[in-house]
Amino acid sequence: MSDQTASETAVQHAQRTPKTEFYIYFALIFVVAIPIAMVNWVFRLIVDRRLPVHGPLARAWREAGSITPAIFRP
Repeated sequence: MSDQTASETAVQHAQRTPKTEFYIYFALIFVVAIPIAMVNWVFRLIVDRRLPVHGPLARAWREAGSITPAIFRP
């Protein structure tokens, strides 16, 4: 039998739904990241002479998705 008591002492956080402020920050960061991602995408296109796997919007979305939660971390 395994010890099931170890998980009882761990602090469990309730899943929070994103608030309006989160979406506003996400949208602002996404809009700012689009031109930067576009320049980076064109640079990679010229240097590598092939299309990057992800387009500039996917890269901007990923950047906004990683930066915005970092702002709201306690």
